[in-house]
Amino acid sequence: MAHLGSRRRRVLALPAGLALTASLGFLPTGAASAAPADLPSAAVSTDGPKLSYVVNVKSGHSTAKLVKKAIAKAGGTIVMAYDQIGVIVVHSQNPEFAKTIRTVKGVTSAGATRTAPLAAATDTAIESERPLTAAEAKTAAAQAEAGQDPLEPLQWDLPAIKADKAHEKTLGSKKVTVAVIDTGVDDTHPDLAPNFDVNASANCVTGKPDTTPGSWRPAADESDHGTHVAGTIAAAKNDIGITGVAPGVKVSGIKVSTQPGFFYTEAVVCGFVWAAEHGVDVTNNSYYTDPWLFNCKNDDDQKALVEAHKRAIGYAERKGVVNVAAAGNSRFDLAADEITDTTSPNDTTPVERVINPSECLDIPTQIPGVVTVSALGAKNLKSSYSNYGLGVIDVSAPGGDSTAFQKPDAPAVDGRILSTLPGGGYGYKAGTSMASPHVAGVVALIKSTYPYASAAGVKAILYKQADDAACTNPYDINGDGTVDAVCEGGKQENGFYGTGVVDALDAVRR
Repeated sequence: MAHLGSRRRRVLALPAGLALTASLGFLPTGAASAAPADLPSAAVSTDGPKLSYVVNVKSGHSTAKLVKKAIAKAGGTIVMAYDQIGVIVVHSQNPEFAKTIRTVKGVTSAGATRTAPLAAATDTAIESERPLTAAEAKTAAAQAEAGQDPLEPLQWDLPAIKADKAHEKTLGSKKVTVAVIDTGVDDTHPDLAPNFDVNASANCVTGKPDTTPGSWRPAADESDHGTHVAGTIAAAKNDIGITGVAPGVKVSGIKVSTQPGFFYTEAVVCGFVWAAEHGVDVTNNSYYTDPWLFNCKNDDDQKALVEAHKRAIGYAERKGVVNVAAAGNSRFDLAADEITDTTSPNDTTPVERVINPSECLDIPTQIPGVVTVSALGAKNLKSSYSNYGLGVIDVSAPGGDSTAFQKPDAPAVDGRILSTLPGGGYGYKAGTSMASPHVAGVVALIKSTYPYASAAGVKAILYKQADDAACTNPYDINGDGTVDAVCEGGKQENGFYGTGVVDALDAVRR
């Protein structure tokens, strides 16, 4: 999301999430299914670019078996078959693969997950917005009060959601795990190592989970985004560095971004399924799925990507997972009638297109069931870059902003969010990418307090406990005399703050 150095990745772009799907209408396993349509008998072409595809099929062993045969006949190689949700990840160099496989009975949709070949290597990895200075660290440590970690005085975001008060009651349960679906997490960081859940971690970049030890970590030339997100959620309260929103819960890393920084559908689907099947209670999703900022359901390829995400996210929620996502950093009103997208596809050559947000979805942001999070600055106003929209935003949380727009009160010195970086470091970032993990941390505290609550029940508590925040109109964040956005709705629910600012203290109260 593009941004002020966060990763709902590329600067001021978008991630975020909406609500959950119900039944996918699968046939029960073993149900009768139609045979695939006859495929052309002529030899298929294999001289096109090697692309990755998702093939969505009707449920049932017989259907899946026949579709898999048709995939091979059409020149496809199966990478991973997620039979539990009816999604098959395929590689093919047949330029007509998707068109051909869509004619097969039992296939509901199929599409390429990218527009660039599998070897694409455009470097879009982002660097830390600003590292913590030694002087700031020394001053903060001298100002830390009893019970605070050394850098906690710089974390204005914790009191903004009453997390500091919540920690006086509980730090959260070790039985709760939050998975960071992102660029990878450095589990060797001293603030993350005590809480890291190896068993719930994996590398899903290819669409097939890899559990090789350390495979979930970012390489030296990869983004530090996921490690920063993980620290906000669950950095341990251990007299080292910072404190997470839920410093007593577990955190895992599910790596889904390529080295250049692309989050493709096959990897994201793998991430949600892995989380669902490995004891994860909450996922954080601070990205949008590449290469389309919005996926339009009237496009055969993009329609398939939306369906694959719906199936994976719905499966996770039915397993009890609460999925939290960033709303995006493009300053878009996601409830508008039209939005102009000039960034898609971002892995080849973008074209300008005018889309209808109700038909063209930002994923995983606008997939049903996902908790969509907008960002606040240090003055409790919508962050300058944050997307918004009445009926789209569920809750709001600190994501930081330019200090010129929203300066924190002392002893904090930077309007962005301070968190962990690979190699034992610390740094500041801002974005809805930083707001989402605050909410994931609060959800983890709710789950710690109500361990038997369903995903739907946890979300209901989250929304009910959020502190009401009225619309901020006129909204002229940079003070230049021009209204930068218009908030619609009332105090209890509006387009800037949703149902309100999340409340960590209420989350630990029974």
